[in-house]
Amino acid sequence: MADGLFVALHRDWAMGLARGQGRAAAYPTDGAAWLLGLAAVSLLVGATLWLFCGYQAGFARFNEAAGLLPPWAWAMLTVLGDERVAFALALFAARRHPQIFWSLVCAGVVAAAYTHGLKPSFAALRPPAVLAAGDFNLIGPGPRQRSFPSGHTVTAAVFFGVLAYHARGWPWRLALIGVAVAAGMSRVAVGVHWPIDVAAGLFGGALAALAGIWLARRVTVGARDVSVHLALVTLASIMAAALLLWDGGYADAALMQRLIGWSALGYVFLVYLALPIAWSRRPS
Repeated sequence: MADGLFVALHRDWAMGLARGQGRAAAYPTDGAAWLLGLAAVSLLVGATLWLFCGYQAGFARFNEAAGLLPPWAWAMLTVLGDERVAFALALFAARRHPQIFWSLVCAGVVAAAYTHGLKPSFAALRPPAVLAAGDFNLIGPGPRQRSFPSGHTVTAAVFFGVLAYHARGWPWRLALIGVAVAAGMSRVAVGVHWPIDVAAGLFGGALAALAGIWLARRVTVGARDVSVHLALVTLASIMAAALLLWDGGYADAALMQRLIGWSALGYVFLVYLALPIAWSRRPS
């Protein structure tokens, strides 16, 4: 009986991937300009700040102005750049849009190489290591090392950038890119990154999103092979479960993180196990 159930589940998963490939054929193909535009603007802003104003330019003014919003708002924005949150949210695309899910995974690999390749090379100090504690607003933990580029910003730009690429209509694309930018700027608001770090994060994240989409279209194993797809879903589920165990130091966003974690895990259980099992037991 167990073997029969597994066969039924495997058949359902395979059919789901096949239907997902059918949907992928209808995805928009004109989203690259939006990500290239984000990368170009970010590069221009970052280079201008660095060349004419210095590495720490713009931090004091924006960090002070950010105090107009409550700390919980910035905490909730900043956790959108947490890799665990990105993986958890990606699960909502995994079943119906496996190609987008696979693009997010590929883009995440490219983004990790960009972020972890640059951070040790620059070894830039963060605001808590440079400024006195009372001279700026600090929300949440205060890491001191490896400031450039902002990893949270890269993650947000990758996640929302991939979604913006596949979105239909400019309002959705503008909104998704706006969220990525807001998540990046929240890193200045919470006091752990300089604006240039954020510009570099948006630049690298946008290009990583494009690279991931390009790679996912040419190496399609993650969107076609059931075993690989389920392994990635399992990995993302582990990351979602991690949201239930630690708030990343942002207590004001702990409830939101737990809601995302439980919702993502519940969705995976429903669409990968509960519903397929129920359908397999229906009288023929």
